[in-house]
Amino acid sequence: MNYSAKSDLKYILQWTNSKHEPFMYMGVGQQGFIDRKCKYTNCFVTDDRDYLGDVTKFDVIAFAGPEVVHMNETKLPKKRSPHQKYAFTNIESADNYPACTNRFDNFFNWTWTYRLDSETKWGYLIVRDAENNIIGPNTEMHWMKIKDMDPIDDALRVKLRNKTKAAAWFVSNCRSRSGRENFVKHLQKALKSYDLTVDIYGKCGPLKCGRDKAAECNDMVERDYYFYLSFENSFAKDYVTEKLLYGLQHNAVPIVYGGANYTRFMPDGIYLNARQLGPEALAKKMKHLIDNNDQYEDYFRWKKYYSFHNRNENAETDDYCGFCNLLNNKEMVKKTSIYNNFKQWWNPPNRCP
Repeated sequence: MNYSAKSDLKYILQWTNSKHEPFMYMGVGQQGFIDRKCKYTNCFVTDDRDYLGDVTKFDVIAFAGPEVVHMNETKLPKKRSPHQKYAFTNIESADNYPACTNRFDNFFNWTWTYRLDSETKWGYLIVRDAENNIIGPNTEMHWMKIKDMDPIDDALRVKLRNKTKAAAWFVSNCRSRSGRENFVKHLQKALKSYDLTVDIYGKCGPLKCGRDKAAECNDMVERDYYFYLSFENSFAKDYVTEKLLYGLQHNAVPIVYGGANYTRFMPDGIYLNARQLGPEALAKKMKHLIDNNDQYEDYFRWKKYYSFHNRNENAETDDYCGFCNLLNNKEMVKKTSIYNNFKQWWNPPNRCP
C-alpha cells in the first residue's frame, strides 16, 4: 500500500456538506483511499475550511453539484489561488440538478461526473474486453459487429429458452422527469394485445422483491424474464446508471430509456431503445423476439467478447481512487483548464428558462 509522505499530501476541501452524497462516502483524511487500496493514498480530505489556515492553500476545492447549483455568490469562496483547482462533482443527472445561472462560467477547472468528457469519472459501469482490459464507456467506441460474433453456446441457449415472462421493471421513483412511468403505461396497453405484460416491482408496482433479497431478485430476472427495463428518471447526456447492469449481468435484454448515446456504453444489437421505438413498435419487437428464439439469442452473442461491471468493484476503476489519481497526474495539475460556459456544458438543451 502506498502510504505517502506527509510532504506529498494533496489536500481536498469539501466546500459543500460532507454528510450529503457523494461526499459522505469519501472518507476523512487519507482513510477512504487507504481503505479502498487505491494506487495513490496521499490525498487528504476535510470539510474544515480552516484546516490549512487559508482556503487558498488547498490543492482542490470540491463542490457537490446538487448543493452548489443553488448557492449564490456570497456562499462561494471569496478568494482563490492560481495553483488550486475548483472541482464540480456530481453523480446525479443534470436534468434533475441543472445550473440555471451564469455564475459558474469560468469558475470550475475540473469536473468529476458521469459525463464521459469529465476530467475524471464518477459513474456506474465499466466495460471490459475478453482479455479483461478496460475499454469503456467512452465517447468513441469500436465494437465488434454482432454478425461477426460467434453464436452463443448450448448452455446459455438452454437457459434463454426456459424463460417464460416478458419484462421486469424494478422502480421506486414513481414521478420522474423523464416520464418513464407514463411510457410504461402505454407499453402495457400495447403489450396487452399480445397477451404480454411488464411486471413492476417496488414502490411503483404491485410486486415485491426487496433490496435485502438482491441475489434472489437477480436470479429471478435471469431465470424468468426476456427483457429488463433500464429506464432512467431523467434525460441527460451520458447519464446511464446501474439500471443498465441488471439486464446485462443477468441474461435479460435491456430496454433503455434515457438521454445518452447508448452506443458509447454497448454495441448495437444487444438492447432495445424505447425512446426511439415508441410503445407500440417496442411491444411488437418484444413479441417478435420472444417468438423467434434464434433472433433473441443473437442479443447475447456479445458475452464471449465483452463484460459489464460496477465501477467500484476494485481500486483500478473506483471513482474515489480515480479522483486521487487525477491529483497525482502532474500534467493535468499543471494544465490550465477552465469551463468557460459551464451552464451550456452541463445543462440539457432548453432545461433552464
